[in-house]
Amino acid sequence: MENQEIQIYIYTRQDKNIDPDLVSALENLKAEFPNKLNSITIDDDKFLSTQFKDKVPVMDIGHYRLTHPINREEIRFALSETYKKIQVANERDSKLIIERFTKIPTISRSDRFSHWFSKHYMLLFNLAVFIYMAFAFMAPVFMKAGFTKAANVIYMVYKPLCHQLAFRSFFLFGEQIAYPREAAHVEGLLTYGDVSGLEENDIIAARDFNGNEETGYKVALCERDIAIYIAILLFGIVFSLSRRYIPPVPWYVWLIFGIVPIGLDGFSQLLSQTGYAFFNWLPYRESTPLLRTITGGLFGLFTAWFGYPYVEETVAENRNQLENKYAIIRQLAGKKRT
Repeated sequence: MENQEIQIYIYTRQDKNIDPDLVSALENLKAEFPNKLNSITIDDDKFLSTQFKDKVPVMDIGHYRLTHPINREEIRFALSETYKKIQVANERDSKLIIERFTKIPTISRSDRFSHWFSKHYMLLFNLAVFIYMAFAFMAPVFMKAGFTKAANVIYMVYKPLCHQLAFRSFFLFGEQIAYPREAAHVEGLLTYGDVSGLEENDIIAARDFNGNEETGYKVALCERDIAIYIAILLFGIVFSLSRRYIPPVPWYVWLIFGIVPIGLDGFSQLLSQTGYAFFNWLPYRESTPLLRTITGGLFGLFTAWFGYPYVEETVAENRNQLENKYAIIRQLAGKKRT
């Protein structure tokens, strides 16, 4: 343990001296727990001044953060626990852990990437959702432009991700935006059977039917999926513009408004069409494009509203640790130059 001093950081204001009792306590414990005190002022650092405000003095010892009022017992405990971790790390020759507690921090490549990702992850999420949807819409665009091979590649890639049933999908460049089955009872719309000439209960044919010049061409994701991802993207944009300050909805709100509507619409349709006698009590039903869009949109909205804020909590913790690390390095490097 020679020359392995525990690095201690105390955050103060420029106009406040460090409490002599704290300095004395650390000096008295040096023989038992070698340590070095580093003073960090928060005044000229935006992150530190926001984090600590009127909480100073704040002291970091290993993984422990001590806040005002700090007493000797807390300091001894934090030093003792950190010392134990260093002992274990020495026994296991874990240099990374040893340096974390005994060396001034440095910024690694992984730190730089983590810091960048923590600030821009929502841009990446939104971009991924947008690209995922955009390619689904590119399939009918390519079909219309005559690039059928490119369109078929997109349909093939998306097929494992969505049922692509023509009677439950949107169409572009045709007479209608959707062609539901006759069982959906949507007035004013031609049915899938009318325009395709295919048997409406032939699922395989419905998956393979991508459209034609009269009907237009099928989007590579179904109506419900499109609504889900549009809602996720819209919430993601709003969440980003709010600087990720929107709190999560409670789990029961997500359940009631996100899960229940899509579950009722989807499962009532599915079970009524199984043909099993056990489900004969359910009236046969086929959901409509409007219902699929509404329930999918609700699911996407409340899932994103429930999930993204929790992702932010996790990412923010890592971002704050790195911002703190950057602040310490800037100050101590500045003191060395002076």
